[in-house]
Amino acid sequence: MPTYRAERRVSHSAQQMFDLVVDVESYPQFVPFSTAARLRNREQIGPGVERSIAEMEVGYKAIREKFTTRGTFDRPNLKVLVQYVDGPFSRLENRWSFRDVETPDGAPACVVDFFITYEFKSRVLALLLGSMFETIFTRFSAAFEARADEVYGKRRLS
Repeated sequence: MPTYRAERRVSHSAQQMFDLVVDVESYPQFVPFSTAARLRNREQIGPGVERSIAEMEVGYKAIREKFTTRGTFDRPNLKVLVQYVDGPFSRLENRWSFRDVETPDGAPACVVDFFITYEFKSRVLALLLGSMFETIFTRFSAAFEARADEVYGKRRLS
């Protein structure tokens, strides 16, 4: 099963990066290939922990796919787990974790760890998109950093 993992050090706090990931409905504004996002529901399942169901649409050229995921957002531990519910995959799971790091000047910085594993139901879709997924996820990871720079201001890492 294909997987992708990226660890990036960014010049924003772990809390700021967590907040960007939790804001699923804003994804079409900055996430590559994201054409629509809608939360069906969001509920508290514990202290500082929310769960939501989101419907997402992605597109690239003539290919358009919709899928549904269940997200668990653990604010106290700055972790996100996204699990597949319905759509073109037979399996999809991704995890985010955010960890503040010290900088010489005391400015905010964190390490963002992103992991995804997936498998398409359709062999045709797997063949069409499979070879592109590493490039897509590299752009996906970079898009969150660029969005943080836009929302919180750009700062060079020390």
